[in-house]
Amino acid sequence: MTKHTLIGLTGPTGCGKSVVADAWRACGAEIISADECARAVVAPDHPCLSVLVETFTDAILHSDGTLNRAALAAIAFADPAKTQALNAITHPAICRMMKEQADALFAAGCKVVVFDSPQLYEAGQDALCDVVVAVLADKDIRLQRIMARDGIDATAALLRIGAQPTDEFYRERADVVWENNGTPDALQETAKEWLTCL
Repeated sequence: MTKHTLIGLTGPTGCGKSVVADAWRACGAEIISADECARAVVAPDHPCLSVLVETFTDAILHSDGTLNRAALAAIAFADPAKTQALNAITHPAICRMMKEQADALFAAGCKVVVFDSPQLYEAGQDALCDVVVAVLADKDIRLQRIMARDGIDATAALLRIGAQPTDEFYRERADVVWENNGTPDALQETAKEWLTCL
């Protein structure tokens, strides 16, 4: 293994990214969650929230000044131009935060850092990574996993699946692709073996 390695971990919902992240964490890797950073950049004390209010008005705020995610989603996802505006504000801020965290971890002596990011490519985070692993799974398997995980019906789960890129999107871009149609244990073993050989 080189002095340090930054791995991008991505793939659509229901494919098993969290299983891989947990396996790598058990091997000593540090995991940086894009979802956690996404929540951090819209906190009341972060400048990103002010820009969102300027763009989408204070209708996206709760009375206490915190972000009303449902209100923002209703406005931002109503048309593609507004979705693009939202991403243009949040993606760079998330990317900066993730890079700062990775730099700090490497400076502290960490050998492997992982960006756990469903929108790794859309946010441009892949440009920072040494290698990108995409986890995929058959649609029917994903459907069952999402329904069980989130307690939603098939219609809602299919909407989530339909809102994400196709498997081909990931296959064309990722350095490594794992098809996770088996058990969590099998995926964990694959992930650990791969990391050991990196």
